[in-house]
Amino acid sequence: MLVKFCGLTRQEDADQAVRLGARMGGFIFHPRSPRGVRPETAAALDTGPLLRVGVFVEQDAEEIRAIMAAARLDLAQLHGGQSVECAQAVGAERVIRVLWPERYSHRALLYTALRRHAEACAYYLLDAGVKGGGSGRRLEWPDLCCLRAPHPWLLAGGLGPGNVRAALSMCAPCGVDFNSGVEDAPGRKNADKMAAAVAAANPKGNGNMS
Repeated sequence: MLVKFCGLTRQEDADQAVRLGARMGGFIFHPRSPRGVRPETAAALDTGPLLRVGVFVEQDAEEIRAIMAAARLDLAQLHGGQSVECAQAVGAERVIRVLWPERYSHRALLYTALRRHAEACAYYLLDAGVKGGGSGRRLEWPDLCCLRAPHPWLLAGGLGPGNVRAALSMCAPCGVDFNSGVEDAPGRKNADKMAAAVAAANPKGNGNMS
């Protein structure tokens, strides 16, 4: 089980993510997001051993690669309509492909989408709604029970200390993505909520899920 904290904008939140044993830290490069940061801001944040993830919505492969270099990123989370060809140009081993299960009226259609992107990503992230992210909405977790994806997948969508344990009892992702559910305001994480969320996701462990 891996933990990702997305929408990082402050050093103290990155430090807390490291202390809690998170595997990934996410930075949003979307100018209309309240959690958006510039590449130089992300580059200045020390994230220690975290895999650094950039969330991209409208950028093409050339711009994504440039921002990844400038912000010292390890992975690109494609959160828009980027094509398979775009992902391949970024590098399949560096791509987290976001999919929205609510777009698909049947499980078979979701499987088709997972397979379509399999050669152009290393991870999937399944989010609530039909586009965007960070809204606080949650998925219908039982619908994802026994999901067999070609690559590891992360569960997102309004997860926090009050509901992540329930989510994990209904489906079995390889990781969880915390964002709005551990915030006091967009881009301002709450250290206690972050710790409680990790503890709830890993009740039998020691808090370190990396």
